[in-house]
Amino acid sequence: MARIILGLNNCFIARVCLSTFLFLCLTEAADLYVKVFDVRKYGARGDGKTDNTKAFLSAWKEACEWNGRGRVYIPVGRYLVGEILFMGPCKGSLSFFIKGDLKAPANPFSIKGDTWIAFRYIDHLVVTGGGTLDGQGPSAWPFNDCHKNPNCRPLATTMAFQFVKESKLKRIKSLNSKNTHFSFFGCENMKVSNLIISAPANSPNTDGIKIGMSNNIEFSSLNIGTGDDCIAMLSGISNINISKVQCGPGHGISIGSLGKNPGERNIERITIKDSTISHSSDGLRIKTWADSISSIVVSDIIYDNIIINNVGTPINIDQQYCPYPPCNLKPGSTVQIKDVTFRNIRGTTRSKTAVNLKCSKRFPCKNIVLHDVNLSSRGPEGPARTLCEYVNGRSYGKMIPPACF
Repeated sequence: MARIILGLNNCFIARVCLSTFLFLCLTEAADLYVKVFDVRKYGARGDGKTDNTKAFLSAWKEACEWNGRGRVYIPVGRYLVGEILFMGPCKGSLSFFIKGDLKAPANPFSIKGDTWIAFRYIDHLVVTGGGTLDGQGPSAWPFNDCHKNPNCRPLATTMAFQFVKESKLKRIKSLNSKNTHFSFFGCENMKVSNLIISAPANSPNTDGIKIGMSNNIEFSSLNIGTGDDCIAMLSGISNINISKVQCGPGHGISIGSLGKNPGERNIERITIKDSTISHSSDGLRIKTWADSISSIVVSDIIYDNIIINNVGTPINIDQQYCPYPPCNLKPGSTVQIKDVTFRNIRGTTRSKTAVNLKCSKRFPCKNIVLHDVNLSSRGPEGPARTLCEYVNGRSYGKMIPPACF
């Protein structure tokens, strides 16, 4: 009798386990189901000539209203797309899968706003696919005259993420942007990886990535060569981690410029590590305007394990930033820079000044740390040197050129 009861119990347990297994399988299958919204079904044509703006928006609208996992799919082809805004919030999670090449309008004035492609107010978004964004910048760059024309209209950023959270951007190539390639504003908890960003060294204001008013973003495995900053970090960012970047040509990896506009916010907890900067005008740079009007703080910045190849000024804190003279340098920057560490920075500079720490007389830099810096000069002016103004700090380990504190 005991054996019969035990057998029945085992049978019951087996049925329960089987039912649980089937339930889990069905649940997992449901979770894995993705509804595809192919832009071709909405009239898109990848012939490089047809304007696909309406077709892309129609596909996005239906995908955004899908209460599940959706995918806007752009297959192989060349898709001409005008100025476009993909607006949320959406009911489910979405991926924007670019397999083909997207072409911006060649005429820069056909884009009325400041962005070609924008994603706004969206959570749980993935933009990926291995495709290319062609900004067709050469037709627009001659119109970039904002440095001398106060009434200029800024050219368009290629792709912007605005108030996007819990999302990813990966495996995308951006070529010849009219202005910045990728921008992030008001974003949280994002991962950005495996991007190729390219524009000629003489292309104006083609920053690779701009970040402002955002926090908790990871950037990794980026190959960036442009005519401006590879990465530019602006007001109001925190907890930004950058690693495995190949930067150059361009203007290096920069924080700033800061202090020019009212309402700017602090920058804190930034880490840049395991990267290489080659053939750029600057390497690791923090820049603030000398006649700044914002009293903000830049703090807790770590640069670690950076290789420098033939860079103009590898380490550069410039609180007298003035790209278009004449400038009023007398007031002095009101931006406080403190707690900045340069660790294991090594390579070559093409100028005599390898380390430039030109801080503010009104708010001298505090706790600047140089730890194992080895930068040799390849320029005609002889051995590399360090320049310091209004800076408090300390140095450790190998120091070439010698530290000034």
